[in-house]
Amino acid sequence: MPIEQYTESLCLQEMHCTLGENAFGFVFPQGDVPSVDKLEKLLKKAGGKPAVCPLTDYDQGGSGKAKPEYIITFNKQPKTIIVVECKKTVSSHNSETFDHPKNYAVDGALYYAKFLKEEYNVIALGVSGTKKDKIKVNAYHWQKNQETYTELKKARDIIYEPENYLRLVSGESVKKSISIEDIQSLALEMHESLRSLAVTERAKPVFIAGILIALKDDDFVKEYINLISFKSLLSRLKDAIDNVLKGSDVRPDKIDDIRNHFTIIGKNTKLKAIPLGHYNSLSWYIEELEKKIKPMMDYADNTIDALGIFYHEFVKYSGGDGSGLGIVLTPQHLTEFMCDLAEVNKNSRVVDICCGSATFLVTAMGKMFKGANDKEIERIRQNALFGVESDDDIYTLAIANMIVRGDGKSNILYGDCFTKKIKEDLKSKNINIGLINPPYSQDSSELEFVENMLDILMPGGIGVVVVPMSCAIGTKFKETRERLFKKHSLKAVFSMPDDIFYSNNANTNVCVMVWESHKPHNSRKNTFFGYYKDDGFVKAKKLGRIDKFNKWKAIETEWLQLYHDMDSKDGLSVKKPVNWDDEWLCEAYMETDYSVLTQDDFQNTVNNYLAYLVKTGQ
Repeated sequence: MPIEQYTESLCLQEMHCTLGENAFGFVFPQGDVPSVDKLEKLLKKAGGKPAVCPLTDYDQGGSGKAKPEYIITFNKQPKTIIVVECKKTVSSHNSETFDHPKNYAVDGALYYAKFLKEEYNVIALGVSGTKKDKIKVNAYHWQKNQETYTELKKARDIIYEPENYLRLVSGESVKKSISIEDIQSLALEMHESLRSLAVTERAKPVFIAGILIALKDDDFVKEYINLISFKSLLSRLKDAIDNVLKGSDVRPDKIDDIRNHFTIIGKNTKLKAIPLGHYNSLSWYIEELEKKIKPMMDYADNTIDALGIFYHEFVKYSGGDGSGLGIVLTPQHLTEFMCDLAEVNKNSRVVDICCGSATFLVTAMGKMFKGANDKEIERIRQNALFGVESDDDIYTLAIANMIVRGDGKSNILYGDCFTKKIKEDLKSKNINIGLINPPYSQDSSELEFVENMLDILMPGGIGVVVVPMSCAIGTKFKETRERLFKKHSLKAVFSMPDDIFYSNNANTNVCVMVWESHKPHNSRKNTFFGYYKDDGFVKAKKLGRIDKFNKWKAIETEWLQLYHDMDSKDGLSVKKPVNWDDEWLCEAYMETDYSVLTQDDFQNTVNNYLAYLVKTGQ
């Protein structure tokens, strides 16, 4: 049975704060503010919440002690406070006239605010419900000594960190860290709602991308919530997309393509019929993306590719996985591991020659921003991230992704990464890091993509790639392997978990390779091999593989340490000199402790090997 303490706990959890002292200020529970005389005096005047009291009635204070769930103060803005009232059920969220403070969350928050605003600018927050995906939230700003309050419409049904309410009040963009699970949940919800409106599969990701681009237009962000007709909102949305894209390097025909998608959507009779502000209306999509995705994309250190996750959730629940196009979203923790292997930092210049939705570039950007000042961040955005994509629809997602992240130039090239023009263009950029997950089963082999990327990098550059394990077996791709060793050095190969792409419905077993460009491989020197099969992730219904027990960070730290130290550890790593025709997998060189093997281990190994032979057609 739900109890009010669940709501209170959820509120603190979503605010990312604790009772007592926090970095931003202080959280006082249940009206206990003995150290703040001004607050204590005003709360005594308010007293306990009466059953009925109009907001215009300042004479009627309640009996007993005032006990708002939380009062939050700020170190940097001492004249502004937040007062929070919680109820366990959404049916107790608010009355029609906001005059029943004892029994409703919003009414109670505003009741306290009308007394507190004698000395403070007050943000009144009413929160109801005990489940994150079903809570009701309303926030109001009642300025000091003003007769009435205004609603913070963009704070409906979402709980922000306390400092984000200050940003909302001042008209700034909120910044919020959001989990992959949150993005997947919203993507699934929007997939279902767009399907009910008969929006085509191709149009869905462009619809999301276009809205996020429009939300980069500050005027649109301020105005859209007040527009009252579908026609005016759609027109303003398209204008905002134009305003954002006209200053970029995006091809005019791609801008027209995005606009045309919204022209078609504007003719959708089901969508047009839903009143603005209602669930599934055009304004609902804009509000949800502004509240739940844009804050994360505005957060400089965030490395999650939200648009890529949206695209793959849409594809997954539409009966496919994108593999027919060779498009498979690289798991977030794998992209971060690969960036860490390459030691991406603020001085890096990074390329992905088959960038898809730009997952690697987004992750690299977040890591490059760490430790960078404002001038360096602008340089990174403008001139340090490069991509190539040949699929027309995915190219649209990639450029949208980078523009939404603040990449003013969007250095994403449309076309074939093997063409002379594109290669020469990229070679002129002095790029020192390459990150790729090449498309599988294409005309060019995965190792040819690796070779092409390494040729583009400047001498001594580092290329980190994730490829099928077949690329590491000496019997395949002989000519390409020999060419690679004549020009470049293989520094390391890591055998990754068999089901690491499980969340994308992809079954390919993969390894990660680290190369040094334009330095012929020395077959007398050791190459590092890691048997990195356990990343701590487990499978969860609908969410795929997740770090349920928070093991990944410790595991990644050990993996990286072993690699950087070139350290051999039983069951995890070895070092071995290899040539182009050798096997490049740890399994071939690990010593086995036969004393712990059983008959079942032997049978499972045989079964896995037979399955591998069938899968690879050998």
